[in-house]
Amino acid sequence: MAHIVIVGAGLGGLSMAYAMRKAARDDDSVTVVSDNTHFHFVPSNPWVAVGWRKREDVAVELQPILEKKRIGFDAAGAKRVHPERNELELAGGKTLAYDYLIVATGPKLAFDEVEGLGPEAHTVSICHIDHAEQAAARWDAFVANPGPIVVGAVQGASCYGPAYEYAMIMDTDLRRRKIRDRVPMTFVTAEPYIGHLGLGGVGDSKGMLESLMREHDVKWICNAKTTKIEADRMFVTEHDDLGQERRKHELAFKHCMMLPAFKGVDALAGIDKLTNPRGFVLIDEFQRNPTYRNVYAVGVCVAIAPTETTPVPTGVPKTGFMIESMVSATAENIRAALDGHEPSTRATWNAICLADFGDKGVAFVALPQIPPRNLNWSSEGKWVHVAKIGFEKYFMHRMRTGGTEPAYERMLLELLGVRKLKPGA
Repeated sequence: MAHIVIVGAGLGGLSMAYAMRKAARDDDSVTVVSDNTHFHFVPSNPWVAVGWRKREDVAVELQPILEKKRIGFDAAGAKRVHPERNELELAGGKTLAYDYLIVATGPKLAFDEVEGLGPEAHTVSICHIDHAEQAAARWDAFVANPGPIVVGAVQGASCYGPAYEYAMIMDTDLRRRKIRDRVPMTFVTAEPYIGHLGLGGVGDSKGMLESLMREHDVKWICNAKTTKIEADRMFVTEHDDLGQERRKHELAFKHCMMLPAFKGVDALAGIDKLTNPRGFVLIDEFQRNPTYRNVYAVGVCVAIAPTETTPVPTGVPKTGFMIESMVSATAENIRAALDGHEPSTRATWNAICLADFGDKGVAFVALPQIPPRNLNWSSEGKWVHVAKIGFEKYFMHRMRTGGTEPAYERMLLELLGVRKLKPGA
């Protein structure tokens, strides 16, 4: 009998728990450790931040559903991983021994790397449900007394889609309130161009997103390093394509959301040969750490090198489809190890993104995510908005019922096939 411990209960962690319970032997035990009692559907956070969703709409209580699936649960949270002795130290003081450890913690949000950044300082955040709820309260105050908005992503950020979504969802909400004309909006990003997305672009993401920005009267600054944020203004240094300083900007705002850079969580930081200097888990082609070969990792906590050097540092996103393929590969590889075989399954690392803009949106498909690609596709329209709503409902149902069907793979087939989610299709 083996004990398989999963750290984290987000998109990767909860999916991993279901997949691992299905793949494990009957007498193996699976335990999830999290510092939260609920799963939250992070892709819905931009909607939460403008009041279009409530916490209960995108939350699932973990204990009852995990118990039904014969999966253990501990909400103490992880304090420290001790891979040299196969133990996980919990925040409550006890330890869990494991035969296999799967790290699915997601990131630590590095707000501290930019002065004045984050919900404890001068900007809102959509990275966590708690932050999104705080943002919604500040949004209610903002629309009562509107002014300039600054939105985007700071240097080192690695998940740009939500910034574009939040900008356009705010735009849609303001138009519905008939106060958009009172709100100048500037998009500030470390990306070398609009639509880079940390991936060197996907399809015509540059032309498509630039066109949408112009259509919705959103100005932008690229190659931007955010140096400091005060209560009502942000200081930005814009660079040229060679990384040389081009000009400085001082941007006044009444509402500001800037995505932070990510780091690995404290429970993993500084563990030699397990993590890189940023605290992300080092893995081989089978999702397994090369040194501690019974430690696997999936999702945002995985170390992936940037696809290219950019004038201002940008990271690589780990999208839902990519995470889902990591989960499937990890479950298969641990089962192989349990049966005495060497792991052989590799994650596809493909990318799908539905970016909702409130009343329409943009879809991207990159197979694989990192260039060169076999498929490089993008599209836009009202159908994307409908598709994302449908996918949210489907994914939440899957998390509530413990389903293991590959959700993003199903969405890919619909996107590239008859597009069943498109109105009128």
